Amino acid sequence: MEKKRVLIMGAAGRDFHNFNVCFRDNEAFEVVGFTATQIPDIEGRLYPPELAGSLYPQGIPIYPEEDLEKLIVEKDIDIVVFSYSDVSHDYVMHRASKAIAAGADFLLLGSKGTMIKSQKPVISVCAVRTGSGKSQTTRRVAEILKKLGKKTAVIRHPMPYGDLRKQVVQRFASYEDLDRHNCTIEEREEYEPHIDRGNVVYAGVDYGKILAEAEKEADVILWDGGNNDLPFYRPDLHIVVADPLRPYHEVSYHPGEANLRMADVVVINKIDSAYPEDVQIVRDNIVESNPKAIIIEAASPIVVDDGSKIRGKRVLVVEDGPTLTHGEMSFGAGVVAAQKYGAAELVDPRENAVGTIKETFEKYPQTGQLLPAVGYSEKQLRDLEETINRTQADLVVVATPIDLGRVIKINKPYVRVRYDLQEIGTPDLEEVIREKFGW
Repeated sequence: MEKKRVLIMGAAGRDFHNFNVCFRDNEAFEVVGFTATQIPDIEGRLYPPELAGSLYPQGIPIYPEEDLEKLIVEKDIDIVVFSYSDVSHDYVMHRASKAIAAGADFLLLGSKGTMIKSQKPVISVCAVRTGSGKSQTTRRVAEILKKLGKKTAVIRHPMPYGDLRKQVVQRFASYEDLDRHNCTIEEREEYEPHIDRGNVVYAGVDYGKILAEAEKEADVILWDGGNNDLPFYRPDLHIVVADPLRPYHEVSYHPGEANLRMADVVVINKIDSAYPEDVQIVRDNIVESNPKAIIIEAASPIVVDDGSKIRGKRVLVVEDGPTLTHGEMSFGAGVVAAQKYGAAELVDPRENAVGTIKETFEKYPQTGQLLPAVGYSEKQLRDLEETINRTQADLVVVATPIDLGRVIKINKPYVRVRYDLQEIGTPDLEEVIREKFGW
């Protein structure tokens, strides 16, 4: 039979994983290329031959997603495989319509063919949307496992934005590891809080090889999901976080709804800041979609280094980048802190934005006067630094999970906002984990 010609739509994460587990050594298909979106500076690169395998000695090119229809026609594509996350059902079907109209089949890969089975117990933490509270939930689970005497390897959803050949398997146990791997802000936001708590984190590109390394030192694998993607490993316990600040998103985004339907446990986070009627909407949607799921309610209370410094000040709020951009949130923990501690004014940084930060505001206008902490490249990091330093404010409220002052020089006082998960009532996560595994 003639090989089917495949184009994989992605954003430097799920797309590479789907290729590795479904297409890399599969002679029934020829993967002609990847397309890229969401993450800057990915298109125009190459999935290198060292990772692509013997069927692709020249590697596989990565194209801009806006060329999708042209690529289907010019390269005679038979199948388009959609392989990224945190997008609405409408968004997915519009891409499907483009692919179908251009002559290709449109494919979504399921959990059976894309989840790798581990030799160790796997607990996965995923979400229905970016910014739901997955990271603090993962930290809470890691804390419980440590209390139960289990050695845990946290494996993080990929963020391979650098030289892919150097990122096949990455292990992070210290700040020096972050520097050695030239981690972006987004990577640091996920890894640093774990390192601060003594957790070892793995990430990279080849999640089969990553799992093999992690299993050597761990009793339990803790999958720390990204965006609202599905786990890369088959979980024994699948925990999914829902966000009542965005009711109905749990049943209208891909693959967040799939996560919801697969979940063993659904954590309804942020009940301290959401309207009760929105919490009830989310609860009703969980019960309708997945009546067997255990529901846990939780809050993510903020902690500020010194909240009194905020009172009466004109503040620049720097929020978690992905939460504001493709997560589509209109505010985050920084705004909550500014309001709670009596800031006089939120300063708008947009007229001072430079370079890639200005482009980010143009691409994601819903961020408004909040500054998303994006830093996928050295240039973007420097643009973020200049934007902050050009903005006239008394104080910067930094609501990213990392100490931003470690990676850029801020020319004015700043305070950090932190947040952790706090379960409310019973059952809680420890009870569920103990009962599931008998620990």
